[in-house]
Amino acid sequence: MNDTATSGTSGTTGTTGTTGTTGTTPVIDILGLHKWFGDTHVLRGVDLQVMPSDVVVLIGASGSGKSTLLRCVNRLETHDEGEIRISGEPVRGDERYINALRARVGMVFQHFHLFPHMTALGNVMEGPTQVRGMPAAQATDMALGLLDRVGLADKADAYPATLSGGQKQRVAIARALAMQPDVMLFDEPTSALDPELVGEVLAVMRGLAGEGTTMMVVTHEMGFAREVADMVAYMDEGAIVEMGPPAQIFDEPAMERTRRFLGQIL
Repeated sequence: MNDTATSGTSGTTGTTGTTGTTGTTPVIDILGLHKWFGDTHVLRGVDLQVMPSDVVVLIGASGSGKSTLLRCVNRLETHDEGEIRISGEPVRGDERYINALRARVGMVFQHFHLFPHMTALGNVMEGPTQVRGMPAAQATDMALGLLDRVGLADKADAYPATLSGGQKQRVAIARALAMQPDVMLFDEPTSALDPELVGEVLAVMRGLAGEGTTMMVVTHEMGFAREVADMVAYMDEGAIVEMGPPAQIFDEPAMERTRRFLGQIL
């Protein structure tokens, strides 16, 4: 394949997917990232920046490296070469740092991973009280506010088994927000939901984007990517093939691989 990575010209620099204003420190700065699983080269020299308040959406076929890239950002996976910086600070491997990192980098997964023995309120309070040492009364007030923010104020005392998939995912988003992270990572947050429940989760994410939450999102929801993203990165075979504003990627993609992928799904 002869395609080489390219990025859009609006708010971007060169071929690395740089976005934002000159002089501003990226919230996420990924430099020459490589990752192998055994003999499989999963990430191949990825360069990517996410600036404050930006929404960067990663698209591409399953197995293209999108979720692995996301998991490397908060050290759920360790990269083999290259560097990741969060707000200018290199990500490293010691346990104390990783715990602090995951408080700053919230992550929402395909599956909800809620504590089944805790109410929605208890799930959202757990991080602030146990990790940040927040007093229970303060954590309760914050958690109730976050549940209201995701449209679940009336479900504070409900246990996960009584919630729909969309409601569980919204509790998971509230739980991640409770740590007051610098950036939110979303790894295909709607892929495990029934189609009729997808919209309620995407609505919460649209709201977060509108509030200026810095987000890095892996999704197959192309309508969401077109509407909400500041930048869209198309990944294939472990590399960013093309990156640019949604209008460029969806309407005037420069690379044949991008055109072929979009032609298959749109």
